[in-house]
Formats: sequence, C-alpha cells, structure tokens
Amino acid sequence: MILEALVTTTDADGGLHLAPMGPWVADDFSLFTLRPFPTSSTYKNLLRHPEGVLHVTDDVLLLARAAVGQVREAPPARPAGRVGGFVLDDCCRYFEFVVRSVDASGPRVSLEAEVVLSGRVRDFFGFNRAKHAVVEAAILATRLHLIPLPEVAVEFAKLRVIVGKTGGPAEHQAMDLLETKLREAEVGR
Repeated sequence: MILEALVTTTDADGGLHLAPMGPWVADDFSLFTLRPFPTSSTYKNLLRHPEGVLHVTDDVLLLARAAVGQVREAPPARPAGRVGGFVLDDCCRYFEFVVRSVDASGPRVSLEAEVVLSGRVRDFFGFNRAKHAVVEAAILATRLHLIPLPEVAVEFAKLRVIVGKTGGPAEHQAMDLLETKLREAEVGR
C-alpha cells in the first residue's frame, strides 16, 4: 500500500529537512520503499546520511506547505531515538528507518528502507473528506511539471468543493496555498 506521509532527513548542515512522500509500505510496517526524484534534496540527504524518519500525520496544512516548498521554519522536532534524524513533535506515528539499498537506474530512485524503531505520539484525528481532498491536491501540486495545468485546475475545483463543505480553517488555508501555487505555475507558463 502507498502511505502519504512526511519524511525528515538530515541536510548537509545537520538540520532537519522535511518532504512529503508516498512510499510503498509493507503490511507490517517493517519495510518501505521511498521513490524520490534524483534531483530532490531528500535523495541527496539520504545518499549522504542513509537514515531518516517517516511520519504519519493528519496535519494537512504542514503536508501542503511541504509539498509546495512553503515550510519557512522547521516544525518542532526532537532527536530520533535510533537514527541520526528528527521526529516531529506533532505527528501521529513515526518510523525511524535506515536505507538498505538504492536503485538509481530509473527516472525515480528506489530506496529500500528498514524500520529500526517506531512510536506513537498522538491519536489520528480520524476520517475527514476535506483532509483527504487536501492530500490529493498536494500530490497534484508536486506534479505541476508533469500534468497539464488545465487538468490540475479541473481537479482542484472538485477538491475545493469538498474542502468548502467539510473543512476547517487548516484545510481551507492549505487549499488556498495549493491553489496559489497552481496560479503561479499557470502565469509562469
């Protein structure tokens, strides 16, 4: 299964780098496969320091910000327990991992990771259509260079209706941020 999550890695200066990822996760959460683009900071960080933390979160505003590069300050975090990395203070679950193999032969890199420690910080909020809509919009926002922008705009319009009907302030703010990113891409082309 693919799990939409946030990954923290350690940057060249030893600081926290945050990125949204949708890894393939084993049913027992003992292994997963990350598939970053070879030009991404996450990939470069994991080549240099092959450890990190995968976070399950319901904070869709943070996910949206990370998707469009709008995380100005690293979110509050603490040192990881078994790897050189960071655990977000406000996540539901986390999985500290070590990269065991790298396959860079395709357009996207495949990093096989083994979970070495997992933990729970707080309960998951629960199912909410607006949160799911923001996650879908955030995924689309990371692919503006791959998908025709008019197609993305049509999908965003559908997702906005869901956020409008069922979202709270964080979901509305996240959708606003993602729509701004789409408008900037449309103007830039």
